[in-house]
Order: sequence, then C-alpha cells, then structure tokens
Amino acid sequence: MQRVRAWGAEMREVHRKLRAALALAREAVEDEGEADLSAGDPLLYCWGFCAALDGHHRSEDGGLFPRLVELRPDLAPVISRLRQDHSMINHLIGELQHAAKNGAGTEEKLRHLDGIEAVMETHFRYEERKLLDVLDTVDDDTASPTELYGPLA
Repeated sequence: MQRVRAWGAEMREVHRKLRAALALAREAVEDEGEADLSAGDPLLYCWGFCAALDGHHRSEDGGLFPRLVELRPDLAPVISRLRQDHSMINHLIGELQHAAKNGAGTEEKLRHLDGIEAVMETHFRYEERKLLDVLDTVDDDTASPTELYGPLA
C-alpha cells in the first residue's frame, strides 16, 4: 500500500489541484464559443473538475472523516459542517451540469462556476483552518491517499 505522506500535506496538494482544475474549467467555458469542436468537447475540463471535486468529497466522507472522528471525537461538529458543505457543493455541481446539458450560455455556466468556487473556497479555508494542524500530526499509513482524498491524491 502506498504510504500517505502526511495527511495534511495530502489535503493541501489535493486542494491545490482542485483550484487548478477549476481554473481550467473556467477557461474551457470562457473559450467554448471560439472552440474548434472537432478537437473535442470544450466542457470536458468542466466535467473533469466536477468529477474530481465530487470524488474528493466522497473520499473524505467515506474514508478520511470517519478516521478523524475515531481519532478525535471532539471534531464531530466540524466534520458534520464539512459534510453539509459537501452536500451543498454537490447540489451546485448538479445545477451546473443541468445548465450545460440544457444548452445554457457561457455567462450562465460561469455564474454556476462562480457559485461553486465561492462555496468551495469557503469550505477549503474552514477545513484547512480546523483540520490541518490535526492532520499534520497523524501518523497512519493504513489507508491510501486515494481512499482518503479521492482521485487527485
């Protein structure tokens, strides 16, 4: 099994990758009007970002968070709030996907990405503020980074 670096370092890196994926998704939406459709669907970056963010949150909910609550029961209220954020972000992703499938214009899709970004950034800052110090002290190699943080780990 691949050793998890430090749990905090993994979280920082996945959050960095998700921010970069969001920037690529935004560029793809902004450029789709000028895109050469023979080169592929310009929204692939957008779908990829949505899948990566959803996978990250599913892994945290199913892998990381239960382990954290086991190690630190006092974090249960924090974990509960983070799970609520995940649910809200998942709803926003669904709205973006619905809009894109129904032919929404560039401006509407960008508004959806703006909403996702706003909630995602607030969520990441809260999560990092509440968990990174704890995660930096965890010495546990019983789970792979992908189990804890999703496909970008």
